[in-house]
Amino acid sequence: MNSGILPSEYKRELVLKAEAKTSPFYGCSPYDRPIRQHIEMGVVNLDKSVGPTSHEVTAWVKDILELKKAGHSGSLDPIVTGVLPIMLGKATKTVAALRLSGKEYICLMTLHEAVPERKVLRVCKQFTGPLFQMPPIISAVKRAVRVRNIYYLEVLDVREKSVLMRVGCEAGTYMRKLCHDIGVALGCGAHMQELRRTKTGPFREDTLVTLHELKDAYVFLQEDGDESFLRQVIRPMEEGLAHLPKVVIRDSAVDAVCRGAAIAAPGISSLDKNISKGDDICLFTLKGEAVALCTAFMDTGEMLENEHGIVATTERVIMDAGTYPQGWHSKPK
Repeated sequence: MNSGILPSEYKRELVLKAEAKTSPFYGCSPYDRPIRQHIEMGVVNLDKSVGPTSHEVTAWVKDILELKKAGHSGSLDPIVTGVLPIMLGKATKTVAALRLSGKEYICLMTLHEAVPERKVLRVCKQFTGPLFQMPPIISAVKRAVRVRNIYYLEVLDVREKSVLMRVGCEAGTYMRKLCHDIGVALGCGAHMQELRRTKTGPFREDTLVTLHELKDAYVFLQEDGDESFLRQVIRPMEEGLAHLPKVVIRDSAVDAVCRGAAIAAPGISSLDKNISKGDDICLFTLKGEAVALCTAFMDTGEMLENEHGIVATTERVIMDAGTYPQGWHSKPK
């Protein structure tokens, strides 16, 4: 895999299956939603600071925005900073898809003894690809050996006992354990000194906002009626699904999917050119609204060739039923 590239960063291109038009009377672009709906179906790319847990930060976001629900995209320890996307309100339905996306970290590792830089570079190169990991004693998951992929590990600087590195990895990788294992391989021991998450799926540091900025934006809305700042710090939830293969469906197919139906070939307008059977995919309307998370039953070629048949099964409905008109009819009894 190319250095510095996560699976979620591969360029996605759509191919057309059939021309389709959308009605202006139903739904709307995710960027044109009324402000309260924008909040309820939004995501905040929060810059988590040192100190609070991810759960505490999520609770604060929920309180600031006066929401009943909010969910984060994957825990960061209290001492860890950086990218923590938080899905708001109805957007919490999509949290699982974001939690499973690839992550990137900048890690400062401390060696227990000085080691020649050449040896550090050589050993660190060995820690890419699938690795066996046992979660630490204090962790949120069951302690059992599991395999996690390290997509890339780039040593940025070595100064005496300090090693600065950029790591792209599969969700659920324990950086503390990675540092410990590198130390064992070096024969000197090592531990994680500092850690910052710089990427989670489609989210990067360039769109980060702080809790203070979020609070200020909400106050501007409440006191001045100015929603412009809030629309900048809260993004449509669809931006948090950009890493998933995309299938765009016709207006006539939307309501059936919203009621749990699978999507059939005639309902497709366009789709990602690299879908494989079994992939997690996301269905979108012609206006760009997220409809549902699905599992692909066919690959791209099959979806394009077939005029009939189920192409994907619905796993998690995102859009409310009734947003689009019913485009199907029950058979007479």
